Order: sequence, then structure tokens, then C-alpha cells
Amino acid sequence: MSQALSTDVLIVGGGIAGLWLNARLRRQGFATLLVENAQLGGGQSVKSQGIIHGGAKYALHGALTGASEAIADMPRRWREALAGNGELDLTGVRLLSDAHYLWSPGSLAGNITSFFASKAVRGRVDQVKGEHLPPALQHPKFKGKVYRLAELVLDVPSLIKRLSELAGDGLLAAERIEQLHENGELVGLLVDGREIRAQRIILSAGRGNADLLSALSLSQPAQQLRPLHMALVKGPTLKPLYAHCLGGGPKPRVTITTHPATDGQWVWYLGGDLAEADGVARDEAAQIKAAQKELSELLPWVDLSAAQWATLRVERAEPAQSGLVRPDNAFLHEQGALMVGWPTKLALAPDFADRVVAALNRDGIQPRAHAALPALPRPSVAAAAWEELF
Repeated sequence: MSQALSTDVLIVGGGIAGLWLNARLRRQGFATLLVENAQLGGGQSVKSQGIIHGGAKYALHGALTGASEAIADMPRRWREALAGNGELDLTGVRLLSDAHYLWSPGSLAGNITSFFASKAVRGRVDQVKGEHLPPALQHPKFKGKVYRLAELVLDVPSLIKRLSELAGDGLLAAERIEQLHENGELVGLLVDGREIRAQRIILSAGRGNADLLSALSLSQPAQQLRPLHMALVKGPTLKPLYAHCLGGGPKPRVTITTHPATDGQWVWYLGGDLAEADGVARDEAAQIKAAQKELSELLPWVDLSAAQWATLRVERAEPAQSGLVRPDNAFLHEQGALMVGWPTKLALAPDFADRVVAALNRDGIQPRAHAALPALPRPSVAAAAWEELF
């Protein structure tokens, strides 16, 4: 006989979005159970650069976009949570940098000048010089301008670990997920033979949402994947750098974040335009060569002769958009008791939770009494991507 469980909200997908939502609902008194078929954070989340954007990146062409408006309040909300006085208690999560930077290696182009005058960044950008520069740019040969953004960069593995702690006993490692219907209505899921009933079922599994929808015989909402080919370099001479290096276009030429390896060395994780269209088309060797060329041009004083190099392919899962454009906000689709969503970027996990909470409130979903959960097989927490590569 299968094990029968009940909960208020059943969440499928243990990335940052699902884990944040799970913790938020628990704090509001809901019984929750989060199901993960691999490792917590092991998909898109642990491959994130950890930047809590405030919108600046999305306004580099000088206009205030929907994305910059939607995301503007995210750094404040994350900071409050990190301090233990926000919507979640994220004390103990490692803050890698209290700011992210914009770095212009030469003179500012006209569109960048417009960017600094735009509403998107007014009051949130300050030029820094000398000892206030990021450590990697404090070199006599550095010739450029650097601007401090009121954003932050987190150590994502420690964030995943903390959110898993906030899940308490409500985590379940699973292999097979099937639909559970009653009188033609979806009332729960069969998870490895366990019958789990819930008032609402939420799919927040990133790329896995497409497979889950197929298993539920659903075709909507449609999903799009936007690929990246990230480069990584690890070496004894690296110093911390968290910055978008500006090029002449609307996207950063390269975005560099710095992450601690267990052996005490730093890892530079390279995204931005380097990792997009042309980078996706390159094989690993060609992408490493392109990354080496970029760093030699931008940071010629950094000795990379003993560095180790690797690349990592990432597929960002999002709701399908016309022309594969980047969605501006978190996304939530509702169909009866089923909700399907994507935060679309790490920083918007609170926005995704807002949308779910608003839907529950609108539908009058309230916490109910449930039997205590039995001991359940618990998914492990994913290790940092660079620990697997180096």
C-alpha cells in the first residue's frame, strides 16, 4: 500500500525559486512539501553568478526598461533577508561582495553617458577610484572608470544550504512523479508511489518544468531555453572582481564574478556577451581561447600563466517569449490547482514568491491541519560548479 501524505502546498523543483517560495510559505504558516529529483540547486541555480541585480544591467542603452523597473527593489529585499530582518532569515549566507561594479576600460560612449543620466540608475551609481577600486583593478596600469552599483553578489552554494535548512522536514528526494486525479480534477501527485494531496501544486523546476508538464499531459505554458557558454579561470594570482565590463553595445562585454574554491584559491566566472551568441557557438577550446584574449586585453597585468581554465554550458529556462527575448519579471501560470512558473533570474525569486502568495490569497487558500510528515528521503545540496570542474 502506498504512503499517503497531505500538505497545503506541494512544490516540485528545488532551485532557488522553489526553495525561497517554500521558506516563505512556511513562515506564513502553510504546510509545504518540496520534491526534488536530483540535487537542491543543482540545475540552473548553482551555475548562477550570484548577482542580485537592481536593473542597471538592463538599461545600458540609456532607456528605462520593464526589466529595470521590475527588478529595482530586489537588492533591498535581499539585503534585509541577509540581515535577518526581511521576509526570510538568510543570516549565515556568505556575501561575496556588497556591491557590483560597472567598469569602462576606455572612454564612455554616448549611449553609456545616457545610461548614467537615466532614471534607472539615478542615486544608485557612484564613481570609485584608488583604494576604493575592486582589488583586481588596483594596479598602476589600470586606465578606466569604475562605478559602484547598489547591488550585491552572493555565494550561491551557501544560499542553497540555508534555504534547505529553512525547509525543515519538508524535503523529499524523488525519481518518478505522476499525476493524481479525483473526479477529473488534479488533487496531488504520486511521487515514487507516495500519494501526496495538496491544495495547490507548484512547478518551479526550471528546465524540468517542460518534462513535468508533459508527464501531466499539458502543453502550456510553453518554455524557452536561452543558452550560455560560461568560462572559468582559477589561479593563485587572481584577486576579487565583481563587475560588468562595458563594451560599445547594450550588453556587458564580459561580466566577471569571483568565487572561493575549497583550496583557498579564487575562481573568476565569466559571463556577459562573451558567454552569449558567439560563445555558445564555440567549442570548449575556442571559448577558453576567447576568454584568454579578453582578459589579456582588459587586464594585461594579471599573470595567468599558472591558471586553470574550464567552460560550463548553462541553459536558462524561461516562459516562451516572442523572438526569445528576456522576460521582464517572474512568471506564473495558473490552471486549476496547478501553478507553473519561472523566476527568470536569481534576483527575482522574491517576485516569484509574491505572485504565488497573491494567487493563494485571492483564492482564499488558508493553512489547514495536517499530520506530521514521516521521515522522508532528503535530496542532497549541490556543490559549486567550479568544484566539479577543477
